[in-house]
Amino acid sequence: MATRVADKLVDINKSLPPDVFAEAVYNRSKLVNATIATVEKNLIEGALLVIVILFLLLGNIRAALITAAVIPITMLMTASGMNALGVSGNLMSLGALDFGLIVDGAVIIVENALRRLAERQEHEGRLLTLDERMSETIDAAKEMVRPTVFGQLIIFLVFVPLLTFQGVEGKTFAPMATTLMLALASAFVLSITFVPAMIAIVVSGKVSETEVKPIRWFKEKYAPLLDKAVARPVPFVAAGAGIFFAAVLAFGLLGEEFMPQLDEKDITVTNFRVPSASIDQSTQMQLQIENALKTLPEVELVFSKNGNADLGTDPMPPNSSDTYVIPKPESEWPAEVTSKEDILRRIEERMKPLIGNRTEIQQPIQMRFNELIAGVRADVAVKLYGDDLEAMSEQARRIAGVLRGIPGAGDVSAEQTDGAPTFDVKIDRQAAARYGLSVEEVANTVSAALGGREAGLLFEGDRRFAVVVRLPDAQRDDVETLGSIPVMLPAADGQVAGSIPLREVARFSYTQGLNQISRENGKRMVVVQVNVRGRDLGGFVEEAQKAIGQMQLPSGMYTEWGGTFESLQSARLRLMLVVPICFLAIYALLYMALGGFIPAAIVFSAVPMALAGGVFALLLRGIPFSITAAVGFIALSGVAVLNGLVMMSAIGKHREDGASEDDAIIGGAMERVRPVLMTALVASLGFVPMALATGTGAEVQRPLATVVIGGLITSTALTLLVLPAITALAARWRSSRKKARSQPLEP
Repeated sequence: MATRVADKLVDINKSLPPDVFAEAVYNRSKLVNATIATVEKNLIEGALLVIVILFLLLGNIRAALITAAVIPITMLMTASGMNALGVSGNLMSLGALDFGLIVDGAVIIVENALRRLAERQEHEGRLLTLDERMSETIDAAKEMVRPTVFGQLIIFLVFVPLLTFQGVEGKTFAPMATTLMLALASAFVLSITFVPAMIAIVVSGKVSETEVKPIRWFKEKYAPLLDKAVARPVPFVAAGAGIFFAAVLAFGLLGEEFMPQLDEKDITVTNFRVPSASIDQSTQMQLQIENALKTLPEVELVFSKNGNADLGTDPMPPNSSDTYVIPKPESEWPAEVTSKEDILRRIEERMKPLIGNRTEIQQPIQMRFNELIAGVRADVAVKLYGDDLEAMSEQARRIAGVLRGIPGAGDVSAEQTDGAPTFDVKIDRQAAARYGLSVEEVANTVSAALGGREAGLLFEGDRRFAVVVRLPDAQRDDVETLGSIPVMLPAADGQVAGSIPLREVARFSYTQGLNQISRENGKRMVVVQVNVRGRDLGGFVEEAQKAIGQMQLPSGMYTEWGGTFESLQSARLRLMLVVPICFLAIYALLYMALGGFIPAAIVFSAVPMALAGGVFALLLRGIPFSITAAVGFIALSGVAVLNGLVMMSAIGKHREDGASEDDAIIGGAMERVRPVLMTALVASLGFVPMALATGTGAEVQRPLATVVIGGLITSTALTLLVLPAITALAARWRSSRKKARSQPLEP
C-alpha cells in the first residue's frame, strides 16, 4: 500500500532515495497502528482495574474469577459478530468498549447469588450440597433476571440513536453502536447462563455472609444519611433538582465540535500561488519552502506534491502544492518545542518571509476529511451564492475580512475567481466594416492561426487522419507575428481583392481572466474557508454567523455554512428528534418492569441526575461537547437507569414481604448498596485509562470517558440518596390521597 501511494506523489526535491520516500509515505499507516495500540492499551488497563474492583468488593475469589471470565468470552463473541457483520476493529468501533459496562449484568447476578448462598448456609448451619447450591443460584438469577433483562433492553435502546445517523456521522458512529450492542448482548447471554451455572458448580466452599471491609465502612456512613433522606426527603429532592438545573446552565458554557481533533502527528502545508504560475515556477517556489522547513530541528522529513496527482479524485492546478512535514519523535524535539502547536507556530514563522504563497496548515487525513464533507479543505466554509462573479468576489473578500477578526480564525482565504492569464483578441468591427470584412471572416482567420485549419486527409490503410495546418508554438505566442498574418479581402465578383495585416482589424493583448467558476445547485458559488484553532468549532461558527449576519449583501446573494460544522448540525438535529422517542420507549419499559407510572418516573429521574455529572466533568476538564461526548451521555443513561431499576426492584420486594413503606425503602436501599456501588465503580474505573490516556487516538476517547466517569459519580450519589427520598415523598403523597378519600364528607 505504501508503494502504491508513493507512486501517486511527486518528490519534487528529487533528493530522497525511493526507499526513504516510500517510507515517508508509509508513515501515514503508522497512525492506524498507533491508534489501535492506544485502544488495546486502554482496554487491557481497564480490564485489569475492573478485575481488581471485583476481587476487592465481592469478597470471594472464585466468584470474582467467574465474573472476570465474562470479559474474554464476551470479546470473542463480539469479535465473531463483528466479523459476520463486516465491522472492522478500529478506533471508533473498539474505542467505546468498557468492560465495566460489559460485566454489570454479571455483577448483579453474582452479588445476589453470593448473598443468597451465604444466607442459606447460615440457615442450614452447614455447607450446601450441589443441588442446594443450584437451587439457590437459580432462584437468585430468577430474582434478578427481570431488572437485568429490562436494564439491558434499556441500554440497548439508548444506543439506537447512533444507528439513525446518516452521512458522515452515520459512517463514523454506526460501527461503534454495532460493536457495543454486540458486546452487551453477548455479556447478557453469559450473565443469565454461564455465570449462574459456574457459581453453582465452582462456589462450593463456605460463603461468608460478612461483607468486605470497604462495603461495611461505606454502609456505616451511608445508613444515617439514608435515614435522613427518608425522614426528610424534600431537601434531598430539592438538592438533586438544583444540581440538574445547574448542569443545564453549565451546558451553555460548553463549546461544540463534531469530533475531537485526532493528532495525526504529521502535518500538511498546502500552498497556493497566483493562477498564472507555471509548474516550473511553482516547483522553484516549493523548493524554497522545503528548504526553509527542513531547517527546523524538530522536523525529520519534508516532501511535496505539485499540481494534479494521477488520481482523478484529487484535482489540483499547477499553482498548488501539498507539503508533507514529518516531525521527529517528541523525545528528540528541542527544549523550546513542547507541543504540536509550537511546531505549527514555527512553521508559520518560516513561511512568512516566503512571499507569493497563500498557506493552509492542516493534517493529511483531516484535510481529506474536510474536503469530502464540503468540497473544501478547511474546517469551516462560508459558501456565497449569486450571479455576478465580480460582485461575489468583492463580497467574499469582505466576509474573509470579518472572519479574520474573530478569535480562533486561522488560514482565512477567499476563493480566487480571477487572475488566470488570458490571451484576449478583440475585433475592431468598424475597421473590418471599412474593408468589407465580416466579424466571422476575421474570427476564422484568428481561429486558423491559433487553432489550425484542416488542409487534407492522410490515409493509412482503412484509417484516415486529418492534416491540420497552424502556426508553430513560438509564433503563436508572438503578438507581432500574429498581427502580420494576412486577411484576405473579398472582391465584388467573389474573388480576392488583396489582403491586409490582421492587426488592422484586431487587437491582441494578455489580460487577467477568470480562474474558475464554481457552481452548486445551479448557482454560482464563491467559497470563503477558515481553519479553527484554539477554540471550539460550534462557538466559532455561532460568533461568525452573527458577525456575517450583520453584513448587507446585495440582492440575489446569500450564504450557507459548510465543513465539519454540517456534520455536527446534522447529528445534533437527529439526536434532538430520536433521543426523546428513545426516552419514551425507556419509560415504557420501566413501566412494564415496575408496574406503575410513579415507580417508573422515579427510576427515570436517575437520567437527568447522571447527565448533570457528565456536564460538570466536561466543564472542569475544558472539553467541548461533541458527538463522542454524546455517546458517553447515552451510555451513562443506560447505567443510571439500570442501577435505579435494581434498587427500586429491591424496595418493591420488601414491600411485598410486608415491610412498612419507610422500612421497605431503607431495607431495599441498604440491600442494593453493594451492587449499585460495584456497577458504578467497574463502569467508571473501566473508563479511567481512556480518560487519562495521551497516546494517538486518545483525543476521541477522552470526552466519552470523562462523561461516564463524572456522570456515574453524581448518578451513584443521587441514586443512593435522592431516589429513596423521591420514593418516600411519593409514598407519603399516595398515603395522604388515600386518607383524603377515606375521610367522610362533612354535612
